[in-house]
Amino acid sequence: MSLVSIGNVLIDRDVLLAEFACDLGQCMGACCVEGELGAPLCRDEALQLGVVPEALVRMLPEKNVRYLRRHGAVEVYQGTQYTRTIDGRECVYAFSRDGMTLCAIEAAFREGIVGFDKPVSCRLFPVRVRRKFGLDHLVYEQHHMCRSARKLGRERRTRLVDYIEKALESAYGTRWVSSLKAFVDSSQ
Repeated sequence: MSLVSIGNVLIDRDVLLAEFACDLGQCMGACCVEGELGAPLCRDEALQLGVVPEALVRMLPEKNVRYLRRHGAVEVYQGTQYTRTIDGRECVYAFSRDGMTLCAIEAAFREGIVGFDKPVSCRLFPVRVRRKFGLDHLVYEQHHMCRSARKLGRERRTRLVDYIEKALESAYGTRWVSSLKAFVDSSQ
């Protein structure tokens, strides 16, 4: 696996070569349910979720509300903050609509109920931010649940870096994303 450095961010070459387009109709929101931990949070996101607006809470199923009120919104594992999960499965902010698992934070943001979107780590998925040599290190996690998204990305010829462009801008800025995309374009 080779690494590329754009600014102060290391990127696995797989991130640059992959094609991906979320296929919610196929995966049904599995990324909000599968896994042992919730979404990794930066400090500001953890603070925002510490005081959850009641209008967002009303979007959640009753069992999630009870869990949220009893255990809080954030858990810490090995020094990293995560959204809390219910019994090590679904994110406490997950809810179901038409058989799909969706994010209440994202829905509340789109409806103007809260002024912040779902965590950047969710918006970057299936890319995860790790740390290497004291720098952010972007890694492409190829989960089984995203098989249809990889297929759809190939059919549409949608590059992963284009698919997560807005999330990358939130994390690193538009100038950094322009440098990244220029590098990817020149490498093809």
